[in-house]
Amino acid sequence: MNQLPPRPQQDDDVYNIIPIHNLLADHPSLRFPEVRAAAAALRAVGDLRPPPFAPWKPHYDLLDWLALFFGFQASNVNNQRDHLVLHLSNAQMRLSPPPDNIDTLDPSVLRRFRRHLLRNYSNWCSYLNVKSNIWLSDSHSRHSSSDHRRELLYVSLYLLIWGESANLRFVPECISYIFHNMAMELNKILEEYIDENTGRAFLPSISGENAFLNKIVKPIYDTIKAEVENSRNGTAPHSAWRNYDDINEYFWSKRCFEKLKWPIDIGSNFFVTGHKGKKVGKTGFVEQRSFWNLFRSFDKLWILLILFLQAAIIVAWEDREYPWQALESRDVQVRCLTVFFTWSALRFLQSLLDIGMQYNLVSRETKSLGVRMVLKSVVAAGWIVVFGVFYGRIWSQRNSDRNWTSAANRRVVNFLEVVVAFIAPEILALALFVLPWIRNFLENTNWKIFYLLSWWFQGRTFVGRGLREGLVDNVKYSLFWVAVLATKFVFSYFMQIKPMIAPTKALLDLRNVNYEWHEFFDHSNRFAVGLLWLPVVLIYLMDLQIWYSIYSSFVGAAVGLFDHLGEIRTCSN
Repeated sequence: MNQLPPRPQQDDDVYNIIPIHNLLADHPSLRFPEVRAAAAALRAVGDLRPPPFAPWKPHYDLLDWLALFFGFQASNVNNQRDHLVLHLSNAQMRLSPPPDNIDTLDPSVLRRFRRHLLRNYSNWCSYLNVKSNIWLSDSHSRHSSSDHRRELLYVSLYLLIWGESANLRFVPECISYIFHNMAMELNKILEEYIDENTGRAFLPSISGENAFLNKIVKPIYDTIKAEVENSRNGTAPHSAWRNYDDINEYFWSKRCFEKLKWPIDIGSNFFVTGHKGKKVGKTGFVEQRSFWNLFRSFDKLWILLILFLQAAIIVAWEDREYPWQALESRDVQVRCLTVFFTWSALRFLQSLLDIGMQYNLVSRETKSLGVRMVLKSVVAAGWIVVFGVFYGRIWSQRNSDRNWTSAANRRVVNFLEVVVAFIAPEILALALFVLPWIRNFLENTNWKIFYLLSWWFQGRTFVGRGLREGLVDNVKYSLFWVAVLATKFVFSYFMQIKPMIAPTKALLDLRNVNYEWHEFFDHSNRFAVGLLWLPVVLIYLMDLQIWYSIYSSFVGAAVGLFDHLGEIRTCSN
C-alpha cells in the first residue's frame, strides 16, 4: 500500500486552528481569501539572509526565520503563526469598503495592528526618552514591500516574545525592554551589519535551541519566584521582597539599560534576592504597617478637621451669637491666622512620616527620592519659622502702637502675602482638579520641563497617567463633599464647640482647688479642661462618617430613582 508523502509541518500543528503550512488542504478556514492572503504574506521571506544555525527549508516563513535566529521554541512559533493569521485575516474581513485585491494583505490592516500591538512599547520609549527601534518610513506613499515585510517581522517578533514569556506577561515594561533590544538586533540583521569583533555578518546575542527561554525568560522568572518565596506567603514585611509591580517598575527608568544591559547580565543586582549583597529595592511604594497610615493616607481630611477645630474655638471663645460677629474684631482675625502655624506643623509631620515609611525606596540608584524627602522636611520646618517671625512682627507692632494702626495692618498684609506663597501649591492643585484635562496633559506629556515642575509633588510613573475624572464628575463630587462638610461644620460649631466654651471658662476661673493627684494637675485646671474636651473632640473627629452616610443614602436614592433601578415594568397587550 502506497503511503502519502509527509506534510512539511511540526507535530504540534494538529493543535492549531489553521493548517497554514498546507494551503491546499481542504480546511474551512482556507476557503477565505483573507486567510490565504495573511498566510502568503508570512511566507514572503524573499532575499532575507538565511540563518546560519540550521538548514533552510522551502516551507519556512518569517516566524521560522525569527525562531532560527533568536532561538524560539517550535510550538511557540506554530501558536503565534496561527494567532497572527487570525488577527490579520479578521481585521481585513472587517474593512469597509473591502479592498480591491482581497487576495493580498492590505498594508493598512498590518499598520493598524502593529500600532495597536506595539502601542505600549512606543509609549514606553517616549516615556524614557529613548529612540524606538521600529525602523519604518513615515510616509505611507513610501511604504514599500520591504517595509511591509519589516513590519510583519516586528509584529511577529513581539508575539513570539510574548508567547514564550509566560508569567513575564505580568511585567509588560520588562517585555518592552526585551523587545527593544531584540528589535535592535533584528534591525542589524536586516541592515546587514558587520560585527566589529569578528568581521562577519552580525548575529544575535542569544541563539540556539530554546535560547530565548533559557537565557532571557528563565533568569527573570527565577528572580520573581525567589522573591515570592521570600515573602513567606505574604507574612514578610513589604519592604523585604519585590512583587510583580516592583520588578516592572525597575524598567520605568533608564537604569535598566545601564545595569541590566544586553545580553542580560546575570551578575546584575537586579537578580540579587533575599539578604545577599546589595539588591535592587522598591522604586514606587513601600507598604509600612503602622497606625500612622491612618493620618498619612487621609492627611487632607485630618488637616481640614484640625484647622477648623482650632479656628472654631478661637471664634467661639468671644462668646458671640454668630461667628461672623466675632470675626468683626481684628484681634480675632489675627488670632485665626495661627491656623497656618498648625498647617505648617502638620506638613512637617507628614514629611517625617514619608521619610519613616518610604525610606526603603532610597538606594544608590534612587538618590533623588531621598533628596526630595529631606528637602520637604526642611521646607516644612522653614515655613514654621517664617510664620513665627511674621506673626510675631504683627503683635510687636500692635503692642507698640497700642492699637491696630496702619503700620500694624501692614504687618498683617505681609503675613497674608506669606500665606499666599504657602498655599500656592494647594491653589494649583485645586485649579488642576477643576480643569482635569490640563493635569492629564501634563501627566501624559514627556517633556522634561513638566517633569521638573511636578517632581516636587509626586514621583514619576508610567502606568496610571492621565486617568483623572472629567469636569462634570469633579463638580458633582465637589458639591457632594461641600454639602457634607458644610453640614458637619455648622453642626459641630453650634452643637459641639460653642456649648463647651462657657464651662471651659468657668473651670479655668476656679481658684484654690485642691487635687489629690496634684502631680497631674499642678495646681491648675488645664488637665481637667483637657478631660472635659476629650470626648467632644473624639466625637468631632468621628461624626463625619455619620453625615457622609446620611448624604450618601439620599444621593444613592436619587440616582436609583432617576436611573429606574429595580423597576419591574409590566407588559400590557
